[in-house]
Amino acid sequence: MSSLSWILAATLLGGVLSVLMAGIFAFAAHPGWVPRLVSFAVGTLLGAVFLEILPHALEYAQPDSVAVSVLIGLLAFFVLEKLVLWRHCHHEACEVHGVETPAHEHGHQRAGLMILIGDTFHNFVDGILIAGAFLADTQLGIVTALAIIAHELPQEVGDFLVLLHSGYGRAKALFYNLLSSLAMVVGGLLGYVALEGMQELTPYLLGVAAASMIYVAVADLIPGLHRRPELSATLEQVLLIGLGIAAIGLIGHFGHAS
Repeated sequence: MSSLSWILAATLLGGVLSVLMAGIFAFAAHPGWVPRLVSFAVGTLLGAVFLEILPHALEYAQPDSVAVSVLIGLLAFFVLEKLVLWRHCHHEACEVHGVETPAHEHGHQRAGLMILIGDTFHNFVDGILIAGAFLADTQLGIVTALAIIAHELPQEVGDFLVLLHSGYGRAKALFYNLLSSLAMVVGGLLGYVALEGMQELTPYLLGVAAASMIYVAVADLIPGLHRRPELSATLEQVLLIGLGIAAIGLIGHFGHAS
């Protein structure tokens, strides 16, 4: 097989397989699990950012440059969230205009939009990384693709839970996640065609992807967890956040070891 064939196969399989695995979990999950497992989603998002994405970005760029890209990403997603808020306020009653509506409903919808945008960025960059590895060596490309697929699985489960929690139906969540996964194929193709230029942009795209995940976890999801302040709920949330982080950490560890 040519390098291009390997890249296409790996990115298509990597994107679709991780989403389908997450979809199987979501279709099998009891609806009552979703609010609790949002804590797991927070863990996978933060784990992916601080254990995988940012360390990888720092391998290819200076810390201050990566930090600036994260800061710009956070500000950009703040503005994007404002635009979404303004759209809701222009078309329906909302709390900004003094009419009471459930604020958590707007927050959930915004979280779903943010996670789709961030996941698209992340998949795009993963495609570039897979292309670079296959162009360097086929064996390295296979190992890299397997590692990326492995660490995508728990993250995609977390993303799926966020979409369900945001009010998306299961079929709709599966469709949008599959659509987002195609960005990995696009990234792979662009990485193959213009590798040198794309490699220079990789750490900064990773910084933006990290910013989107931090923003969703901290600004949209964690405030919802505070609505259950009782001790038992707090312990459950901390445990599930820890499990989400541990899942990313373990898969990343075994992926790097291989």
